[in-house]
Amino acid sequence: MRDTARGQRRERDGGRSPGRDGDGAARAPGARLAAGLVLAQVLSLQLGSALAKGTYGQVGPTALAGMRLGFAALVLWTVVRPRLARLTAAQWRAAAGLGVVFAGMNTAYFQAIRHLPLGVAATLELLGPLALALALSRGAAHLLSGLLALAGVLLLAVPGGALPGAGIAAGVAAALCRAGYVVLNQRVGRLFPGWDGLTVALGIGACLLVPVAAATDGRSVAAHPALLGTGFLVALLSSLLPYSLDLLALRRIGARTFGVLLALGPAVGAAVGFAALGERLGPRECAAMALVVAAGAWSVRTAE
Repeated sequence: MRDTARGQRRERDGGRSPGRDGDGAARAPGARLAAGLVLAQVLSLQLGSALAKGTYGQVGPTALAGMRLGFAALVLWTVVRPRLARLTAAQWRAAAGLGVVFAGMNTAYFQAIRHLPLGVAATLELLGPLALALALSRGAAHLLSGLLALAGVLLLAVPGGALPGAGIAAGVAAALCRAGYVVLNQRVGRLFPGWDGLTVALGIGACLLVPVAAATDGRSVAAHPALLGTGFLVALLSSLLPYSLDLLALRRIGARTFGVLLALGPAVGAAVGFAALGERLGPRECAAMALVVAAGAWSVRTAE
């Protein structure tokens, strides 16, 4: 009887062992694809940050944050056109929460890169997701991969001289927002079909941030209208592509794995800052890059 039952189960499973060839084989390609998506968003985000930072002599960070979020929302609303009347209360709550996080995260991060090198700003921002990854760890391998990434992040966050207090405060605020972003973006991705949730969230964030940006830096943008084109490119590189890639990645992996993979951001940010802005790298920064890259690779191998 037992042999017959086992044979029937094997036939239903296609003759495969679920623990080895079934679920595990299905998860592995998804984890690798998610890793590629996260790496692409990290590179795009840092390129957009470098472009934005290069304009700070003409306009302030709040204006760039407002243009980034405003243009991103405008493009997605034009393409997606979500039907608001069909949204449930749960969908509205999730999108509204993510929209508030978008506004805060953009403002804090663009203030941080005003005072700090790109790699250091990205490092501070990632303290939030890494803390989330450690909190969600369920085994020794998970915990060690998170701690390895955290060690690299902390190594990169302590340059030779003292960091400006304003930059540290902005980086910590961005870290808190980033942790909330990981959780809420995953929830939005599960509650909404397609891109509707991201579109609604960006629209809410833009409604909150754009008026503030116009009030504080509207005259600077009017004096340099070419900055609108720069703002659109920043929106494409720093919002549209990264947020869309994040949504796809969070549908394939959990928040813990996603948080550790985001630790690649400081290494990429330091490299982009050096290439685009002349922000120099030292042995400590290179060692930190090696740590976070190793943690990211380990995270994919131990993905649930």
